[in-house]
Amino acid sequence: MRDKRFIANHAGGPLTIENHKLLIIWAIKCVEHAIEISYLKNIDQRALNAIQIAKEWEKGKVTVGDARNAAFSAHNAARENPEQFNKAIIRACGHTVATAHMADHSLKAKEYILKGLKNILDKNDYEKEKIWQIENADSKIKELILSAQQ
Repeated sequence: MRDKRFIANHAGGPLTIENHKLLIIWAIKCVEHAIEISYLKNIDQRALNAIQIAKEWEKGKVTVGDARNAAFSAHNAARENPEQFNKAIIRACGHTVATAHMADHSLKAKEYILKGLKNILDKNDYEKEKIWQIENADSKIKELILSAQQ
C-alpha cells in the first residue's frame, strides 16, 4: 500500500509541489553521486536521458508523460544490462525520473542505488553513503524520507 504522504496535492494527497520537486532533486543528487563515486563509465544513454528529463520536469519544462516514458526506457535499459551494479544504477535512474509521476519512486531510487553500491563499496563506505543520502536531503523532506524508511 502506498504511503499517502507521497501523494501529490493535485491527486488529493498532502504532498506539496515544492516537496515533490525537492524529492526529485534529492533523487537526482543521489543517483549522480552514485555514478560519480563508482566511476561508472559508459552508462546507457537512456539512463542519462532519464536524469535529464527529471531535471527538466523539476523546472516545469516537460510533462509527467515525458517523465514516465523516460522511466520506461531506463527500465528497459536495466533489463538489457547483464552487470548487476550497472543494472541497479540504471534502475535508480528510472525511479528518479518516475518520481515526477509518483513521488515515492524517489525512495525506490535510493534503494536501487544502495543495492548497487553494496556490491562495490566496503562496509564503511557503504554506511557513509547511506548517511550522505540523508544529509543531502532538503530539511523540508528529510523527516518524510526517514519516516518512510521505517
